Amino acid sequence: MCASFHPKEDLVVSASLDQTVRVWDIGALRKKTVSPADDILRLTQMNTDLFGGVDAVVKYVLEGHDRGVNWASFHPTLPLIVSGADDRQVKLWRMNDTKAWEVDTLRGHMNNVSCVMFHAKQDIIVSNSEDKSIRIWDATKRTGIQTFRREHDRFWILAAHPEMNLLAAGHDSGMIVFKLERERPAFCVSGDTVFYLKDRFLRFFEYSTQKEVQVAPIRRPGSVSLNQSPRTLSYSPTENAVLICSDADGGSYELYIVPKDSAGRSDYLQEAKKGAGGSAVFVARNRFAVLEKSSNQVLVKNLKNEILKKSPLPIATDAIYYAGTGNLLCKGEDRVAIFDLQQRLVLGELQTPAIKYVVWSSDMESVALLSKHAVVIASKKLVHKCTLHETIRVKSGAWDENGVFIYTTLNHMKYCLPNGDSGIIKTLDVPIYITRVVGNNIFCLDRDGKNKLIAVDASEYIFKLALLRKRYDHVMSMIKNSQLCGQAVISYLQQKGFPEVALHFVKDEKTRFNLALESGNIQIAVASAKEIDDKDHWYKLGIEALRQGNVGIVEYAYQRTKNFERLAFLYLITGYLDKVGFMCKIAGQNNNLMGQFHNALYLGDAKKRVEILENAGQLPLAYVTAVTHGLTEIAERIASELGENVPSLPEGKSHSLLIPPAPLTACGDWPLLRVVRGIFEGGLDATGRADLEEDDEAAGADWGDEDLDIVDVSEVVANGGDGVDVEEGEPNEEDGEEGGWDLEDLELPPETETPKAVGNARSALFVAPTPGIPVSQIWTQRSSLAGEQAAAGNFDTAMRLLSRQLGIKNFVPLKPLFIDLHMGSHTYMCAFAAAPVISVAVEKGWNESASPNVRGPPALVFSFSQMEDRLKAAYKATTEGKFPEALRQFLSILHTIPVIVVDSRREVDEVKELIEIVREYVLGLRMELKRKELRDDVTRQQELAAYFTNCKLQRVHMRLVLASAMALCFKQKNYATAAHFARMLLENSPQEAQAKKARQVLQACQDKDDSHQLNYDFRNPFVVCGATYVPIYRGQKDVSCPYCGSRFVPSIEGQLCTICELGAVGADASGLLCSPTQSR
Repeated sequence: MCASFHPKEDLVVSASLDQTVRVWDIGALRKKTVSPADDILRLTQMNTDLFGGVDAVVKYVLEGHDRGVNWASFHPTLPLIVSGADDRQVKLWRMNDTKAWEVDTLRGHMNNVSCVMFHAKQDIIVSNSEDKSIRIWDATKRTGIQTFRREHDRFWILAAHPEMNLLAAGHDSGMIVFKLERERPAFCVSGDTVFYLKDRFLRFFEYSTQKEVQVAPIRRPGSVSLNQSPRTLSYSPTENAVLICSDADGGSYELYIVPKDSAGRSDYLQEAKKGAGGSAVFVARNRFAVLEKSSNQVLVKNLKNEILKKSPLPIATDAIYYAGTGNLLCKGEDRVAIFDLQQRLVLGELQTPAIKYVVWSSDMESVALLSKHAVVIASKKLVHKCTLHETIRVKSGAWDENGVFIYTTLNHMKYCLPNGDSGIIKTLDVPIYITRVVGNNIFCLDRDGKNKLIAVDASEYIFKLALLRKRYDHVMSMIKNSQLCGQAVISYLQQKGFPEVALHFVKDEKTRFNLALESGNIQIAVASAKEIDDKDHWYKLGIEALRQGNVGIVEYAYQRTKNFERLAFLYLITGYLDKVGFMCKIAGQNNNLMGQFHNALYLGDAKKRVEILENAGQLPLAYVTAVTHGLTEIAERIASELGENVPSLPEGKSHSLLIPPAPLTACGDWPLLRVVRGIFEGGLDATGRADLEEDDEAAGADWGDEDLDIVDVSEVVANGGDGVDVEEGEPNEEDGEEGGWDLEDLELPPETETPKAVGNARSALFVAPTPGIPVSQIWTQRSSLAGEQAAAGNFDTAMRLLSRQLGIKNFVPLKPLFIDLHMGSHTYMCAFAAAPVISVAVEKGWNESASPNVRGPPALVFSFSQMEDRLKAAYKATTEGKFPEALRQFLSILHTIPVIVVDSRREVDEVKELIEIVREYVLGLRMELKRKELRDDVTRQQELAAYFTNCKLQRVHMRLVLASAMALCFKQKNYATAAHFARMLLENSPQEAQAKKARQVLQACQDKDDSHQLNYDFRNPFVVCGATYVPIYRGQKDVSCPYCGSRFVPSIEGQLCTICELGAVGADASGLLCSPTQSR
């Protein structure tokens, strides 16, 4: 019935229906298969093969079964044999070199035993039978441990996996694969150490030293059933106490207090304190909680195992987990809840699948709930963040220092970002249990309880995390230095709206073309289209360029595809009629009469159309066209050719000529709005509302970036070319009106006639209606904002408010603004003859359904968005070196801000930030203009240039200021100061030409001192006086303007601020008030 080899020796065991088990010695067979060295021996072996021999000899005959034996197998390591027979018995046999004998009989099966074997790793015997059961026996105690049954299927065969702890059993309907015990080791991470159980010993492993120490032995469970191994472990580092929970006795725990110097010696270990409970965890340094499932309450105990408090749980709880000091995470059937033991309150609740493990981040701000096939990420208050579903079992997980959750399934290691994006890190050969993640190293335990260190490539999820958190400097660094590639990264970037980043990874031209179109990067799309040179790609490029209004690229694409019809129409709508005429000639050369006629229609050239019709043989149509357009001579000539076939024209009807309107001007590319330059277009420069970066190459000559007397410094890279710039267009001014005030057309219902009041016919006395309060008066009564008071016409109140709030004493720059506010918030209608003009107040956000008794604030002509547009224009003028124009723009912003009104506190903060930005630029530009006036005083020129570098400017402008100061100091042989400015320039990410010049200056200034003593110490923090332009170092007394915040020396107190030209220096003021939210 069965035969099997011994795992090591030359033995075979066989089972037979003759009720015996025989052990065969096949040592002769091994000798027979060994090739002899001598020819005579080889001849003898040949004769034996021909005439027979004894290859296998029966060594033992084991008798004891009463019926036929179905199965017999050896023990993997011990001299034992197990057999099963139709007598429903399992027998255990022992053998030595001379004999074999029966050791014991295992009874319990109710039908024939079909298969039996020893477990490879445990002291158990597994047998199955035709009684539809699989029985597990303790090989040491020879008693039954556990029984697995099926209702309708008999079991026939068993097989063990050669490496993994798996068994397979075949039955009537198929096969099942199972394992007898859970293989996950119980562990707990505490600081730099992980405590875990292995071979009935408590051990710990230090991550920093990678040292493993055996701490103390753990008591074996009294029960002999399976799955009694420890399930969870909880550790208290302050008391060096360990809680071990298992399923023994229906759920129990053991508390060990481990002396810190025990070093694994059991005589130092105190007796374990035991107790019953579904699960137990530490909730404080010397307190632990035990779940009592029967009453659905938790018992809080001390280290003496004494009950201190009982608390009923808010939900039906199957298990409890640690959730911070004094808190428990309670697991229910379909939800989890965080329960505060002290206040007995539920701090958070979340519906989840049945969870198995809980993993907290190191800062306890996030938690991962692991179920059988799902991972749920939530906050510390159980606010749901994301859920990941897996098709195979989730085994373990841990958080890394960046807030990314790393988890494992049966055969994969994966990551989960805070927003729910996930991916595979690597494939696993065997299941592992992650304990800690440190950078690119992952510490884990395997099923044998061995600590392993796995190095992984974390660049993919670190890149995605940086993109998610908008750490664009890190993203750019990884793009330049990492080997990130693959379709997955490209697809992710496309999905998240970063096709311009994906362009950095793509080499395939077709993919680059599609990404360039998606990101609107026409320049790269043109380059890729040239490489591909396919008609379909040129067509797509033309469509995208037309959508962007890039006429030059559309024209080029149509020319490459020879799409003359679209090209002619493009010339028509852009006003290039001369090019339409050229297309008409091309159509004539190609004998394309229809295209030629269409182009003639576009041109409105009647003579050309008549000529084309004549050449096409359409004389009647040519005659009608000539007569209609008044070409009498041509019409008569054609009529003479037609003779009697001259067509008749309708009489008495007016006709209109097919002449297109003449274009007033020819237009090119559409004007583009100025936008904030993206981080991936401008390198590593920071982005923001006011961080408008412009190319340093556009800097004007007034920046003083002239060549220095250094070898090879004069090499300048030209940013030239008069061709069409297909990537960035010249921005035009945005329309500032109506955009921020929601004054577009509304879809309103039609007006209904208001029924006229029926008066008393007998009354002859007319009673005039009582006049109401003017809207402007309502505005002045309700508002404490200077802008709304000026809009209402109450200029005196507006000036008093500004004087009290901002300390303003010079209102001359504000007079035109007051007038514009008042005129812009009113509209005027003409009445009857000799009647006065009717003035109507314009309210902000007015609509027809509003109550006539409710009045809104005035509509103002100045808005914060206009200030942003002015700021961008001022930035541009600064970059181009137009300092007077830039100063005028910045001052207009400072003069307008006191009378604007914003809606939210956030915008108030932005207004205050804008004041600081403009103040720094005004101060710097005034010093720069002052420097240009000083032709002879070179020392003062250098000081002013140095003070300009102390202003808080945009990076592009700071680079220009530093380059100018560096050049000026170098020319005047102040080498130490010039070297300082060169180092600052290199720290501000300069362009290649600037960096090259700065490095040359550093080299030329090495070990050299200044030739002029300057009143400038960059080591001592200072601010610049806005009037005298001298430094005010830290600790020195100063006074400031209450409006713009400019600092001055004490002697300027009481004078007009030279920066904003509005406030009195040193005056008392309450502060800027520009929003109704500030007075609520």
